[in-house]
Amino acid sequence: MKKFDIALQLYTIRNEIEEDMDASLQQVKEMGYDFVEFAGYFGKTATNVRNLLDKHGLKSVSVHQGYSIFLDEPEESVEYLKTIGAKYSAVPWMGKEKHKGSPEFAKTVEDFMNIGQLLQEAGITLLYHNHDFEFERYDGKFLLDWLFEAVPANILQTEIDTCWVKFAGYDPAEYIRQYTGRSPIVHLKDFTSKSFTGGPVYALIDESGKEGEKPSREDQRFRFRPVGQGVQNIPEILKAAEDAGTDIVVVEQDQCPDCSPMEVAKISRDYLRSLGL
Repeated sequence: MKKFDIALQLYTIRNEIEEDMDASLQQVKEMGYDFVEFAGYFGKTATNVRNLLDKHGLKSVSVHQGYSIFLDEPEESVEYLKTIGAKYSAVPWMGKEKHKGSPEFAKTVEDFMNIGQLLQEAGITLLYHNHDFEFERYDGKFLLDWLFEAVPANILQTEIDTCWVKFAGYDPAEYIRQYTGRSPIVHLKDFTSKSFTGGPVYALIDESGKEGEKPSREDQRFRFRPVGQGVQNIPEILKAAEDAGTDIVVVEQDQCPDCSPMEVAKISRDYLRSLGL
């Protein structure tokens, strides 16, 4: 199996990072991670962050941040990424109102083109990180595929979150292979669930204050799990990532109901080590 670079999405341990980034990064390194993906800097300057990374022998491969920051403060935002050494910047979330089928889609594409080119000039690649709702269809095609078709690969690449592909009812390995040559980073995220039909894993409230018809987390029995302890076929996903030309796999767990976030990060890393990574 390919020796992927293994990163931890620091959103997994966000409370620990906010409380003490220095000590937290030290623990991450001791677990066997050599790379991290940021999701917020908690008031620290780029130099502060870079110094901590260097101190613990870690590298920032990518960051999650909304793309509007590059529209509002382009030079400062790009310089921050360059200082901490990030090679990728992933859009972590974008509402359905900005996807294909909405009046905002043309503006979305324009913004992605401009931001992608801005980042490209700085040696940074723009990514889009999916959830499950992008697997809804418009004119027979996934919203996610519309986005990647509208913005060329040299401007926008994928960061496929395998949890949400599976939860939407599709095969993560198959979907990764669909974007061979365009999948530099893959998110490894495991879970258990009663059903695999997409939809929110939280209760929706209508205008009257009542829960809507879509299933709640409890109804679906959805539960995040450390990598290797849920429904995902991780070896198959890794083989697909290898076939697709992926270089980096990122461990992430949004919530940690069964043990501490640090324990989740270690269990996941130990599992990948058992696979030879």
